[in-house]
Amino acid sequence: MSPQEWRASLGLAGIFALRMLGMFIILPVFALYAVGLPGGQDATLVGLALGAYGLTQAILQIPLGWLSDRVGRKPVIMGGLVVFALGSFIAASANSIEGVILGRIVQGSGAISAAVIALTADLTREQHRTKAMALIGITIGITFSLSMILAPLLEPVIGVPGIFTMTGLLALSAIAVVQWVIPQPTVDVHAKVSAAQFAQVLRHPELLRLNWGIFVLHALLMGIFVVVPQALVKAGLLQADHWKLYLPVMGGSFVLMIPVVAIAHGKWRKAVFLASVAVLLLSTGLLWLGLGSVMGIAAALIVFFVAFNVLEASLPSLVTTVAPAQAKGTASGVYSSIQFLGAFAGATLAGIISKYWGPDSVPVFCASIAALWLVVAWPMQVNKAS
Repeated sequence: MSPQEWRASLGLAGIFALRMLGMFIILPVFALYAVGLPGGQDATLVGLALGAYGLTQAILQIPLGWLSDRVGRKPVIMGGLVVFALGSFIAASANSIEGVILGRIVQGSGAISAAVIALTADLTREQHRTKAMALIGITIGITFSLSMILAPLLEPVIGVPGIFTMTGLLALSAIAVVQWVIPQPTVDVHAKVSAAQFAQVLRHPELLRLNWGIFVLHALLMGIFVVVPQALVKAGLLQADHWKLYLPVMGGSFVLMIPVVAIAHGKWRKAVFLASVAVLLLSTGLLWLGLGSVMGIAAALIVFFVAFNVLEASLPSLVTTVAPAQAKGTASGVYSSIQFLGAFAGATLAGIISKYWGPDSVPVFCASIAALWLVVAWPMQVNKAS
């Protein structure tokens, strides 16, 4: 890649990672923190607080992706960062579970993921786009890993409200990166997307498979963290020591995913993709078996995150490869909307399932949707561009 492509890819990967940080960093600490809030004993409300961010993200990704096709990527991205910061500050000042839910709703209204993916496509040549998208995916994986490790360390020092405030300040500082670090695209980003093109995006068989995949991937992620923090405490691991589990789990899964990503191209691309979905399914079974022990949970999580990291790195690249050329922003908007809809659905449904059928039922729910993903993905044509 050229120096400009590297600058764009690294800068946009950082912006994208920041957006995901807002969703990830509270996962290992929020369920336990919520118990001390009025209304926080209700597992359904805890799941809703975790997933509310994804709901407004899901609703707004498509219109803001479309808007980025019309008015440009950078104005949409910078505006979204301001809204995200506002939501972070609302959540930080909340003194009830309902207040946190409101903050998370506002956070999610800064829905810029589609515009970031589309701008990455604008600023990279076709032959290097897979690398750029993989860089974004890997950065998200690193962000998630750091979130799992840092959140239990930060929580005793600044508390969950302090974590929310920190993410808001980081979002505001990222505006400078968008303005002065990210190159200005030279392609026409004001192209109008016709109704026919939009319909093509919604009917595209390979995009539909990929969209279902990202829905399931983030539903699983959010769903398991409705129950894992409490399960670790019940198994005897103090909350302050959770980082001691997440550090080797995330580090080990990241190391293991590197050789897998290295071979995930050409004739091996589909095989690696399907194998990763199968491993994801395996991890949900391991979580069901091991939910009562620290070592069982650790084993399930390391298997889960190997597959998660591979799939998170692969899916955005596949979407921009098969999307219609003049509607990448719209296709990315649909993809991102469904991604965050999966986060909302996974957290909310896991909260309901945990409340009425017990925490042991959540891995069963996760296994069922992972199995359905494997069925849907099996006939996919991952090397076919449109």
